[in-house]
Amino acid sequence: MAQFEFKGKKIHYETHGEGAPIVLLNGIMMSTLSWYQLIQPLSANNKLILLDFLDQGQSDKYKDEPYNLDLQVAVLKALLDHLELKKTAIAGISYGGNVALKFAAEHPEYVHRLIAFNVTAKTGAWLKELGQSWVLSANNPEHFYCTTIPIIYSQEFYNSRPDWVKIRKDFLTGQIFTNKEFMDGIIRLTQSADDYNIESKLCNITAKTLIIASETDPITPVKEQYKLHDGIKDSELVLLPGTGHATMYERPALFISLLLGFANSPLEGIVI
Repeated sequence: MAQFEFKGKKIHYETHGEGAPIVLLNGIMMSTLSWYQLIQPLSANNKLILLDFLDQGQSDKYKDEPYNLDLQVAVLKALLDHLELKKTAIAGISYGGNVALKFAAEHPEYVHRLIAFNVTAKTGAWLKELGQSWVLSANNPEHFYCTTIPIIYSQEFYNSRPDWVKIRKDFLTGQIFTNKEFMDGIIRLTQSADDYNIESKLCNITAKTLIIASETDPITPVKEQYKLHDGIKDSELVLLPGTGHATMYERPALFISLLLGFANSPLEGIVI
């Protein structure tokens, strides 16, 4: 556990293991703690670097003024400069994946491999309205849960685990979504993605890129990942059948395998 200062704010990050570095970026409601079950396999042969963005986890809250993803891109760059990393693998899911894409488009010299789970090239009208529904329900834990949580899982996964769902719902509505500081941060994080759009910058991404799409993900639909695949010259796309938006929870073994396999592969193509 460590920290550095960025614009007068404390930024929390963690490093686990040794080897080639992999930076793994959180989804919007996540923190470094969200990865605890995956840390051991992801750091067995690599240096895993976890980061809490501003308004996440143990990093400071950003109440100063409204912001967009440019701020989180700057936080990521500051972390890499702090760690003196000039060429590394960067992975992210959802919000963190969008930050990773934007960072790779604006600072391609820092990125060796890019792995993006459940992402889009922009926040379209539908996704922006979905975010607004989160904001409007943020003052009621039960409403916020029903608005945000079921939609991130596939129906099969959610319906087949009633006991797990109840425990998780009780925990979130009783301890997390009742925390005003946490919820205010979620509102700011959600609104920070409103103007996200890197469609015109996809051609700037030079890193070997893996895009992972989930078949039953309504938040970042498969067609959005195909648009990314078409726009990023040196990219591969994998489609996970029967999977929702929260890939790392529904398919943890595949999540780990895809991330480590692509980040560590030395091959640029088939050698004959």
